[in-house]
Amino acid sequence: MRVIPAQTAGFCFGVDRAVNMAYELISQGGKCCCLGQLIHNTDVTDDLEKQGLRIINSPEELVSGETVLIRAHGVTPGTADDIIRHGGKILDATCPFVAKIHEIVSENSAPDIPTLIAGDADHPEVIGIRGCCKGPSFVFSSADELEKLYGNNAGLFRNRTIFVSQTTFSASEWKKSKEKIKLLFTNAKIFDTICSATRKRQEEAEKLSRECDAMVVIGGRHSSNTVKLKNVCSANCDTFLVERAEELKNIDFSTYASVGVTAGASTPAVIIKEVLSAMSDIINETEKTVVEEVPSAAASVDSENLNDLLNDLVDDSVIECTVENITPTEVQVDIPKNHILGGLTGLVPNEEFSSDPNVDPSKEVKVGDVLTLVIMKKNDADGTVLLSKKRADAIKSWGSILEGKEDGRILEGVVTEVIKGGVLVASGGSVVFIPASQATEHRGDALESLLKKTVQFRIIDADPHKKRAVGSIRSVIAEQKQAASDAFWAAAEEGKSYTGIVKSLTSYGAFVDIGGVDGMVHISEMSWKRIKHPSEIFTVGQEVEVFIKSLDRENRKISLGYRKDEDNPWAILAKKYPVDTVIDAEIVGLTDFGAFARVIPGIDGLIHISQIANHRVNKPADELEVGQTVTCKITAIDYDKKRVSLSIRALLPPEETEEDEAPADEEAPAEVAPVEEAPAEEAAPAEEAPAEDAESAE
Repeated sequence: MRVIPAQTAGFCFGVDRAVNMAYELISQGGKCCCLGQLIHNTDVTDDLEKQGLRIINSPEELVSGETVLIRAHGVTPGTADDIIRHGGKILDATCPFVAKIHEIVSENSAPDIPTLIAGDADHPEVIGIRGCCKGPSFVFSSADELEKLYGNNAGLFRNRTIFVSQTTFSASEWKKSKEKIKLLFTNAKIFDTICSATRKRQEEAEKLSRECDAMVVIGGRHSSNTVKLKNVCSANCDTFLVERAEELKNIDFSTYASVGVTAGASTPAVIIKEVLSAMSDIINETEKTVVEEVPSAAASVDSENLNDLLNDLVDDSVIECTVENITPTEVQVDIPKNHILGGLTGLVPNEEFSSDPNVDPSKEVKVGDVLTLVIMKKNDADGTVLLSKKRADAIKSWGSILEGKEDGRILEGVVTEVIKGGVLVASGGSVVFIPASQATEHRGDALESLLKKTVQFRIIDADPHKKRAVGSIRSVIAEQKQAASDAFWAAAEEGKSYTGIVKSLTSYGAFVDIGGVDGMVHISEMSWKRIKHPSEIFTVGQEVEVFIKSLDRENRKISLGYRKDEDNPWAILAKKYPVDTVIDAEIVGLTDFGAFARVIPGIDGLIHISQIANHRVNKPADELEVGQTVTCKITAIDYDKKRVSLSIRALLPPEETEEDEAPADEEAPAEVAPVEEAPAEEAAPAEEAPAEDAESAE
């Protein structure tokens, strides 16, 4: 029979760290205690108590001046305050993964934002997490329980909610829960907070249980992660949970060809070895038993020799690791087992992910991706191995920087920061400085407009020893603009339409970029009605549809048109409002000889005083007022002189006495100019603008 130990078994980093901190605390002498049982293993806790670490169940039990060890499960902020209030000192052994959950719920919850936690409501870890929530919190142990919870509190969950899980929650059940969350909750923010070591342990146990005839799970019966391991394995084969080697005597292994062995996060390596040894002794002696190689010591490096291992590493050592989990603050990766740090969880902090601080790692990578990373020589405060993708990218990209200096190739990057004298561009892991004089098309342009934008540049200087590079955006812009100009003039022709961007406004027109070349729309070409300034029609930065009215190829000047023939109010009048059409018109002006009324936007007609009523009218103001709407008939249209004659009288019955009335066709005094005609200087053609202002901005 084959006995196959799991590669990932025994103390996880958080438990190992807490146990080491406990022994270190005892070795320092003085009064010390632990708030609750440190881990779910009586052998370890009994030994700690014998050496002087007493167990208390509440802050009220501590002795003033005593150092209180906070176990890996963590505590609520209120409990920590109680310890201080009772005169205690705190040594915090909270697992870094648990501490991260505290940080997540503290930063994202609010009085109106509920927190939902996947886990065991009575577990100390979950109690600690709930204590960090700033609003209502709820706990569910399965996807089905979550659905019931939603049904009972649907109104409360209508707005934003956040979701986290206990670090030892079942990975498969969490996957089901997330599917339910996406189905029920419309504005949920989900944080994957299952410990990467726990997830890996469960995945390996699940795989091993499919390959073996039976499984032995070693660990405390009150340990959350151990119980979950048993449940994972039980779904695939016969599974036995044991706390000590002597419990194996009650199990008959004679019918199994292969037995897998795994252990919970609170199980010491010595107990795992005892169980493996005992299994060899008690299995039928007539049958050969093969115990597969026990995982190497590198898979369970303790915090005491971690720094020694790190100090042996060489600067800029490159390693390929697989992404295991992505949190709001870091990317967790699996270091290959054949590496000196194999089996440890590597952490890539967000600030070491990319040279661009605006990059969101969760949008750049996914679980299962392989990353090339640089091992940093020092570990963080929690003892985990720090890795850097940013440094690995920089090593790879520096070659492109040097090649770019030699051949003048165009590179691309994102402007990450505006600094004194220029901007910084992140490009493939390297940071390139662009001086202000080389950053924009024109001197004096605001550098802030480039922030967070993707730009193209050339390397104009590089120092391979200091790994510093200087680039130019302006040279690329100038080259691209010249190429665009040449292409434009090769294809340009009168009447051709373009989509352009308004670059600037003057009193007589607007300059529009139509693809690297600027043309001018004269004020007279902007609208069919009179306007006083181009700003009535255009704004800088506006996207507009224009067409070429004329081209001066020799001087490279372009006159553009904007108003369209189909929008000409006189064309609309001819099509829709022929003579004898009855309309409702608004009075827009009064004179001694009549009233002007708005026929359609852009055209006003004259109602002669003789056509206002069917009786003598002394003054138009006696019958009409500005703003009044009247029903009248179009009696004549002069398209050449742009005049329209209207009549109210034509729609009224005649009076008996009309001898004093003026003839109906009496015309307005010749010296009165119709309102439609603009003063000559306002109607100047586009060509009359100053020549230098109409030049293409090339």
